Amino acid sequence: MNDTLTSDVIGRRVEVNGEHATVRFSGIVPPVAGLWLGVEWDNPERGKHDGSHEGTVYFKCRHPTGGSFIRPNKVNFGVDFLTAVKNRYVLEDGPEEDGKEQIVIIGNKPVETIGFDSIIKQQSENKLRFPSGSPSRTGTFPALKVLVLNRTGITWAEVLRCASGWPVLEELYLESNDLFISERPADVLQTVKLLDLSSNQLIDENQLFLIAYLPRLEQLILSDIGISTIHFPDAGTGHKTAMFPSLQYLVVNDNQISQWSFINELDKLPSLQALSCIRNPLTEGSKEAQTTRQLIIARIGQLKTLNKCEILPEERRGAELDYRKAFGNEWKKAGGHQDPDKNRPHEQFLEAHPRYQLLCLKYGAPEDGELKLHQPFLLKNQLLTLKIKYPNQVDQKVLEKQLPDSMTIQKVKGLLARLLKVPVSELLLSYESPKMPGREIELENDQQSLQFYSVESGDCLLVRW
Repeated sequence: MNDTLTSDVIGRRVEVNGEHATVRFSGIVPPVAGLWLGVEWDNPERGKHDGSHEGTVYFKCRHPTGGSFIRPNKVNFGVDFLTAVKNRYVLEDGPEEDGKEQIVIIGNKPVETIGFDSIIKQQSENKLRFPSGSPSRTGTFPALKVLVLNRTGITWAEVLRCASGWPVLEELYLESNDLFISERPADVLQTVKLLDLSSNQLIDENQLFLIAYLPRLEQLILSDIGISTIHFPDAGTGHKTAMFPSLQYLVVNDNQISQWSFINELDKLPSLQALSCIRNPLTEGSKEAQTTRQLIIARIGQLKTLNKCEILPEERRGAELDYRKAFGNEWKKAGGHQDPDKNRPHEQFLEAHPRYQLLCLKYGAPEDGELKLHQPFLLKNQLLTLKIKYPNQVDQKVLEKQLPDSMTIQKVKGLLARLLKVPVSELLLSYESPKMPGREIELENDQQSLQFYSVESGDCLLVRW
């Protein structure tokens, strides 16, 4: 490229010594004579400035060190198609280490692959140049339902400008674009069911509120955006928000969530059924993973799936009963009382535990006796006094046994098999509690403990074979 280049280069993609960039400026940069190109690097660490020189702004970069000035003869504006294919997919013979074999499974057949590591290193995402003119794009892609624009450099304004061309779009992927959501979608994106905003570190909760009224949005992916707080200002304690009315699945992995108030707020989402919330300070702390899971389940009442694992009714019941016990003393100190007429916990407690009063209505307020015995989530060796009945065996006497609450259902069956001279495989266990008369809970998972099913002293094991 010669030094007399003057036009039609703004927005062009270029390569310089193996690094890719986009031309943002072409012209003179005093006091040095001659033509310069101002480029914004894909890798911001490659640059030196933000497009300014000696107080004059020649172009703008998203990153303060994303820009450089380069002579046109140092820039590669492209190659022919065949060369590009060879370079991108490494069709030429390469060094020995690039020929490392890998085996991948396609269908049920193993396939040998060579050079994939070097392909991955050389591939880069498309940095697209989006139209800035005013002609209408309504219906440009009338049947488009899935659109992936990850790492393309698109801005939110460009998304909204182009969105009229996607009238039936259902899935939109915008990962890693340094997006800043600057305005609310108006008459566009109204059919979108899935929106992926992962790895856009500029997004905060106030920006999320601008997309909170997309009527059909069912899945929202917010992994690695750096979010730590959320608060729905239109909904008080115990009420549902009008925001995200259709949202069923939320992903907030790899963020900075460290407070339970974030989880409490999610209970305000009216349609939320599934949550993924891994690799956050709240979930990676000192508590055991199972304890954290139980706390999340207890705090979000309508949740059916957590971190891609289904929440069974027995698990929810156990989590809610443990939660009710764990914070029972705190509830009493805050003004909670077994007598409904005297049950008035202060606002600070209700803000920290918005579902606690509902759990007391569901299971009954915690009694003083169980609160004295309870140490939250540390009941490793507590002994339970249980009655054992045999509904189908009228000749068997009722037994009373003391069993550790950490004992698995499998070990309970083994004990009963020895007592009754019955094969373990034939035993079916369930239990009933005086707190829930007329209801029988099956103990169907042999690997879980009595504590998992919230079996308590005074309950009755029912044994059938």
